[in-house]
This record gives sequence, structure tokens and C-alpha cells, in this order.
Amino acid sequence: MALFLSENDVKNLLTVEMALEAVESAHRDLASGQAIDTPRARSRLPQTVLHILQGALPAQGVIGYKAYTSNKSGNRFLVHLFDAATGRLKAVIEADYLGMIRTGAASGVAARWLARPDASVAGVFGAGWQAEGHVRAICAALPLERVKVFSRKADKLQDFCRRMSETTGVAVEPAESAEETVRGSDLIGTVTTAALPLFDAAWLEPGAHVNAAGSNSLIRQELSEAAVRRCDLITVDAVPTALAEAGDLLPLLEKGRLHARQLVELGEVIVGRHAGRTSVEQITLFESQGMAIQDLAVALRVLAAAEASGLGQPIPME
Repeated sequence: MALFLSENDVKNLLTVEMALEAVESAHRDLASGQAIDTPRARSRLPQTVLHILQGALPAQGVIGYKAYTSNKSGNRFLVHLFDAATGRLKAVIEADYLGMIRTGAASGVAARWLARPDASVAGVFGAGWQAEGHVRAICAALPLERVKVFSRKADKLQDFCRRMSETTGVAVEPAESAEETVRGSDLIGTVTTAALPLFDAAWLEPGAHVNAAGSNSLIRQELSEAAVRRCDLITVDAVPTALAEAGDLLPLLEKGRLHARQLVELGEVIVGRHAGRTSVEQITLFESQGMAIQDLAVALRVLAAAEASGLGQPIPME
């Protein structure tokens, strides 16, 4: 019988390490031709927008979708998992926390494959809900000693850094400026809703890796064109999704200063089909838009943990 898992169930079951493994498996399957991912579709009303991401991981036995609504009253997320062989419903999972951890895990996987192995200092823009998953994931993926965080919401920054320090065991500290956040950092993360670039391209250190996770439409831009052009390798979760949503890349693509063939899917690096970082001096970039198969892979592992732990409520349907 199918299970319903609540937000509390997910929080009790899902770990960052579980999400990192799951997201990497989804990218590996996609690059190996064992996954289907359909870019996000939206239905818009004046008050509410419905977003749907759908896909399949046949090698892992699941097909399904994440649907969520955004409204001034808040966002609501649900993942629906179906058995790939029978089509039967396996689970309906509340997915706000799941999505936050999954989004962070994508950046963590990218950092693991593209940042320098000795990266020890990170600079992160943003101190909101999604930034929490980002910081937790990069601290789990790399031997970081210090994370500098810069946010326009200074009143929340101190509390955010305190909580993340306690959670990760890494020194997470407030940064006083955007420049301080970038200079001296081996890894940069942007997790904001910014409409204008967050930092000057000249501040990027040789050998840095950048995870850009906030710009998923043309009206959002966290990186300047100059910053993108400084990057020797530009990776994306999936090229079709990046071409539709990557606000940092779309201006350059439209002007012909960047071409789709220059975009490398993260999975191609993971399976060894495309080189990742090839020198300590290279600047690398991962543009994260989010994929259904990432959600499905994480949800599948949460479901397995729930079944092993006896959590969740049966859904009375076959």
C-alpha cells in the first residue's frame, strides 16, 4: 500500500549524506541514458502559480513528479512516486524540506566534482531557507574550515551563522561585504532571488568554483556576464532546463557570447564522458536549476527509510 509522508517524517529520515548520494545517482543515470527529465512547466493565475517537474528513473524503479504552488501565503510542495514497472502509486511525500536539502545537495555534488579537493574557504550569498541546504551540503562534500555568509537581511544573518556552525561543525561567519565574501574563497555559492549581479567578476580568485543556485528565470541574475565569461568550464544540471531557465546564462546565449554546445551537463563529468577541472587555476561554474529526477531519487530513499522505520500513513488506494 502507498504511504503518505509528512514534513516531520521527512525531517526525521532525510540526511544530507543521503541526499548527496541520491542526487549524484540521478545525474549518473541521466548521463548513462537511464533517466528521463522534463523541464519545469508552469500554469499561472493572478494569485497562484502551479509548477510541475516530472521524470523517471527506470533503473531505480520509479517514475513520478513534483508539483508545487507558489502564492503570497506561501509555497506548498508534494512529490508523487509511482512504481516504474506497474504504474502503482508508491508514495505521496510533502517536500518543502526535501526540496531544500535536494537543492543544496546538487551544489554539494557539483562542488565535490569541480572544486579543488583542498578547498577550505567558501563564500555564500544568502541566509534564507535554501541557503541552509546549500551550506549543509558543501560542508558535507568538502573539507571546509570556514564559510563566510553575506546577506541583505543582516538581522537574520547572525542567527543563521550560529545555527549552521552548530549543525555542520564548520566555522560559519557573517561577512561584512560582497567583496569580502568572494575574495580569498575557494568556493562561491549564490542562493538568492537577486535581479542584479551580486559581485564583481574581478574578485573571483583563480581556481575558484562557483555554484549558482538562485537564478531560474530571465528576471533573476546573480552573476554578471563578465563573471560567467571568466569561467573556464560551465556545467549545468541539464542543458534543456538551462536553456529555458538559467537567468545567469540566457543574456549571453541570446547575444551569441555563449553557445549551448559549451554547456556541460554535470552527469557527463561524473561518468567521465567530459573532463571536469583540469588545473588548479581554472574557474569552474555550476548553474543549478533543479530537476525532477533529483527529487525522485531523494524521495525514493526517504520512502525506503520510512518503510524500514515504520513511519508514514497508509493511503487507502491500490
